[in-house]
Amino acid sequence: MRLKAMRHRTVRPAFAALAALGLLSGCISLGAEPPEQLLTLTSAASVPAGAASEGEASAALAVQVPGVSQRLNVNRIPVVTSDSSLAYLADAYWVEKPAQLFRNVLAETIRAKGNRLVASGGELEYVAQTQLAGQLSAMDYDAVSGSVVVRYDAVLELPDGRVLTRRFEETVSGVPAEADAVGAALNDAANTVADQVAEWVG
Repeated sequence: MRLKAMRHRTVRPAFAALAALGLLSGCISLGAEPPEQLLTLTSAASVPAGAASEGEASAALAVQVPGVSQRLNVNRIPVVTSDSSLAYLADAYWVEKPAQLFRNVLAETIRAKGNRLVASGGELEYVAQTQLAGQLSAMDYDAVSGSVVVRYDAVLELPDGRVLTRRFEETVSGVPAEADAVGAALNDAANTVADQVAEWVG
C-alpha cells in the first residue's frame, strides 16, 4: 500500500505539468507565421524543351551570382522612403534571395537569346574563361515616386584578360505599394535589364 501511494504522488505533478503545457500552447508561438505567398522572378525568354547547345568548356560564359549590399541580402523588398531611410514592403517575401533570382533570369535570358554555351553552376562555371559578374545595387520600391528600380553593374572578364564594365538600369513607374504589383513590376524590370545584358555580351 505504501508503494502505491508513492506512485500516485509522483504521477500527479507530471499530469499537472502536461496540462499546463497544453494551455500554454494556445497562447505562445514557437516560430514566425509563414507568408501567404512567395514572390519570384521568371525569365520572359526561355530555352524550349529539347534545345541543346555544345562547345568547348573554356569558351563558355559563366554567369555569377551578383554581389549585393546588406539591404538586398534578405528575402524582402527594400522600400526607399527618403534619402536617408529604408523599410521593407509588408507581406512581400522572395522565394530566394534577390541576387540568386536575378542570376537565374540573367542566365536563362542570355542562353535563350545568344549563341553562347552558358554556365550558371557546377564545375563548368569555373572552367569558363569568360566570366560575367557584377553588383546588383538595386531591386527596390521607391515609395516617394511609386516606382521600382533594378540596377545591375556588370563586369565582363574576357579570355584575353580585358575587363569590360557597364551599368544597366530599368525603372517602372505607377506601381502601387502592394506586394503583387511591386513583385510583377520588379519582374518586368529585371527582364528588361537581362535583355540589355544579353545583347551586350552577345
